[in-house]
Amino acid sequence: MRMRSPIPKKHARIEIIPLIDIMFFLLASFMMVSLSQTHMKGIRVTLPSANTPPPPPEQMKDTVRIRVAEGGIIYFDNALVTSDQVLPRLFELHKANSQVKVSISADKMALHGDVIDVLDKAKQVNIEKIGYAVKVAAGEAGSPGSAPPAPPGAPPPPPKP
Repeated sequence: MRMRSPIPKKHARIEIIPLIDIMFFLLASFMMVSLSQTHMKGIRVTLPSANTPPPPPEQMKDTVRIRVAEGGIIYFDNALVTSDQVLPRLFELHKANSQVKVSISADKMALHGDVIDVLDKAKQVNIEKIGYAVKVAAGEAGSPGSAPPAPPGAPPPPPKP
């Protein structure tokens, strides 16, 4: 005959919450140990302080803006220059700083040949960093929000509502 025990029989079960707690503890411990063993290596940087004086105006020029206006009028940083003075000024700039950057722009009615003449003079002096400042006027073809031009002989596009 079989007798039952007065003590109830418990079935084994796995508790997951204490396991998670132990895993987080181990993770945090390993992170702290690994961070304490890491030696930060970097480059020393000398940052400017707030009370440093501004650079002197005689310092060599890094960038010059050349604007060609209608009639072959040339401006160096908004200072009027005759076309005979362009080459000597570019030479002086290149002599003072061989890495000088030149930005060439032109007015809407300036001649293409005048702009190319300034470009040729900059290349004669061996200036290598030349950029072009281009700005599209509002309402012209190619500007944002304008329709592309119609091909010749095509009917005009319908007006926008």
